[in-house]
Amino acid sequence: MFSAPAWRALGMKRTRYFVPADVMQDVPERLRARAFVVAARAAGVSTLLHISTADLRPKAGHRVTTSEYRSNVGRIVAYFRNLGVRDFGAWNEVNHKSQETWDSPGHPVSYFQSMYRAVKLGAGPPAACRSCSVVGLDLLDQGGVDGYIRSVYARLSSTWRKRLTIVGIHNYSDVNRSRTTGTSTIIRTVRRFNSATKFWFTETGALASFAGSFPYSLSRQSSRLQNMFTYASRYRDSGVARVYSYNFFGIETGPACGTRCRFDAGLVNPDGSPRPAYTTFRTKAGNYSR
Repeated sequence: MFSAPAWRALGMKRTRYFVPADVMQDVPERLRARAFVVAARAAGVSTLLHISTADLRPKAGHRVTTSEYRSNVGRIVAYFRNLGVRDFGAWNEVNHKSQETWDSPGHPVSYFQSMYRAVKLGAGPPAACRSCSVVGLDLLDQGGVDGYIRSVYARLSSTWRKRLTIVGIHNYSDVNRSRTTGTSTIIRTVRRFNSATKFWFTETGALASFAGSFPYSLSRQSSRLQNMFTYASRYRDSGVARVYSYNFFGIETGPACGTRCRFDAGLVNPDGSPRPAYTTFRTKAGNYSR
């Protein structure tokens, strides 16, 4: 991606990459992550490194215990900070059924606390990094998200509520259905507990296709992508500070896949040729910091 002319033309300075929680034990995954982070840094791009499940099957993943997470996160932070990473996410999309945290708000709480200690308090090597950022809670804009948020904050002391300064939002539903219900619910609910919270759209974008819900359509994708920028502007005064658009390369090559079309939100085709959404993105991004 970083060497693609279409990518370079965008002038982006930030990207995101998520790794399984056991990445330090999984050599191939660790080497892939290292290659990505190193390539990003060589291109002058900083990486937000987000921890995620190792098994994306719905409701099937092994729930990482507090002790397992704590023993791994120090190694993860030390390894990737040495490669220049300064932004970390405690756990990806905690309320979605692909993550084993979907029905257990207590685990994201302990994960956030362990990540915060490792990054911001220097609980073991490396030393504390005050300029580093921690996305403490990361949520999909689906039904019930307000209840999940309340359950998380109910488990946090006033000190830890103040420390949870960045919340990630995945607002695919809003962007692709031209609504703001989920985004506004997340922001409003979180701000009841900490009015100073900043929000990053850590994963958002417009779908070229997604199974039977969104049949393959590049024109619809381009149109919906405008929503992403509109919402970023609309909620800027409410604390939205960053947007990570998912993703660059698409995987489908046309509507022949029918109802079996996979999740595809790429700005360019698999061969790197720009889609209409790429043109929309490049035009709209001109008004934003990269």
